[in-house]
Amino acid sequence: MAVDHTAVAHPNIALIKYWGKRDEKLVIPNADSLSMTLDVFPTVTTVRVSPDERADRVTLDGAAAEGEPRQRITAFLDLVRELAGRSEAATVDTRNAVPTGAGLASSASGFAALAVAAGAAYGLDLDPTALSRLARRGSASAARSVFGGFAICYASRGISADADLNAYAEPLSVPDFDPALVIAVVNAGPKPVSSRAAMRLTVETSPLYWPWVQASRTDLAAMRTALRRGDLDEVGEIAERNALGMHATMLAARPAVRYLSPATVAVLDSVLLLRADGVSAYATMDAGPNVKVLCHPADAPRVAETVRAAAPGSAVVTARRGPGAGLRTRYQR
Repeated sequence: MAVDHTAVAHPNIALIKYWGKRDEKLVIPNADSLSMTLDVFPTVTTVRVSPDERADRVTLDGAAAEGEPRQRITAFLDLVRELAGRSEAATVDTRNAVPTGAGLASSASGFAALAVAAGAAYGLDLDPTALSRLARRGSASAARSVFGGFAICYASRGISADADLNAYAEPLSVPDFDPALVIAVVNAGPKPVSSRAAMRLTVETSPLYWPWVQASRTDLAAMRTALRRGDLDEVGEIAERNALGMHATMLAARPAVRYLSPATVAVLDSVLLLRADGVSAYATMDAGPNVKVLCHPADAPRVAETVRAAAPGSAVVTARRGPGAGLRTRYQR
């Protein structure tokens, strides 16, 4: 009897970004990061060990995966098999509720779900730290989506095996802070430059990169204090400057990486107008054109209406704190 292991994970939005890796093979970031896992846009991934198959079969959003997406998934499965001491092929079906490759954290939810499902399918017994460490090997941001609510991911200061061991995420206890996050999807299409390529170019060529990393360490300490206080304005100010600083490093790369579109700028301007009118609203962005706006839950309808008017045709979704990655299992004949 074959067993389907199905996992569900949600994307997270980094309030303090990590942008850039010091070890691409082990996926070790250059900086610590801090995020909020959302309650929208889940990834559902099913993994079945298939001894009769000669190679992995991978389906992504209903179609056979090809190219880099397939290579990343099969490489991750190879890692799981190595850890489990097994060699059987797998059948994988993964479906994202959010557009893939659009800067909406689909890799975070995707590899967190794959880590949970594949780990269970191959019989790995992993504690949350080890599961986070495994998810990181697929995508550094996936380490954080293993956990619900707020999480911090450590970049690690070691090398080789020590670096791998010490680079993981853990949850942060923030009981009294539950903001809304209004997401303006101004462009759901795939990015013209992948995050991996953009990170590499930025680290290698941007004169602003390393000063931003240093500033990000200061931002992280300030963010942890602001979260403990439950101070939305302080949290928002830190998140916004950290995100804009990250995009500045990309704009200074040679050649520049520019994810910001006219619609992105229009939404950012609308956030400034909201603040001028007394609304606590603060923008953050990942590597893409889409904007996320932190605000009080009571203000979320007004924020959503404002950003929708600023970028007509955009899809606008309001998120709250979401759950960590989880597993459900069903049996098939």
